[in-house]
Amino acid sequence: MAYGRICGLAAALALGLAGPAMGADPVKTAVFDFELVDTSMEGERAEHRLWLRLASEQMRKSLAASGKYSIVAVEPAGPRIADAGYLHGCNGCEAGIARDLGAQLAIAGVVHKVSTLILQIAVTVRDAQSGEVRQAASVEVRGDTEESWVRGARYIAVNRL
Repeated sequence: MAYGRICGLAAALALGLAGPAMGADPVKTAVFDFELVDTSMEGERAEHRLWLRLASEQMRKSLAASGKYSIVAVEPAGPRIADAGYLHGCNGCEAGIARDLGAQLAIAGVVHKVSTLILQIAVTVRDAQSGEVRQAASVEVRGDTEESWVRGARYIAVNRL
C-alpha cells in the first residue's frame, strides 16, 4: 500500500501535478460550482441544488485551507457561466472564464448520480492560460445525502488535488 502511494506521488511530481513547491505562493484558482448529471431515472430532488452549492463551498474551503490554492471569486462571471450552459460539456470554456477572473487554474466539477445509492463526483483542473487539462480526479460515494456529497468534495480536495 505504501509503495503504491509513493509511486503515485512520484508520478504526480514528475508530471507537475502535485501542486506548487513548498514555500511557493498559492495558485490563484477559480472553483466553479458543481453541476449535476442525473442518469438515475429517479429525477432531481429539490435538495440537490443545495447539496451542489454545499459541495462547491466545501471544495473551495478545503483547497484554501491547504495553503496551496488562493480561491478567486467566480460570481462576477455569472452571466458568462450561464451563457456557457453546463461547464462539464463546454469543451474547456471554464479556462477562459477563469483566466479573465485573474486565475491560473480552473476547476469544474460534476456530481453524476447513477442511482440513489451510487454517485460519482469528478473534477477537472485546467490551466487557465492554455486550457490544457492539468489533472482530473474523481471519487465514488454511496448514498444520495448531503453528507455524502460534501464528504466526496472534501475527499477530492484533500486527497487528490
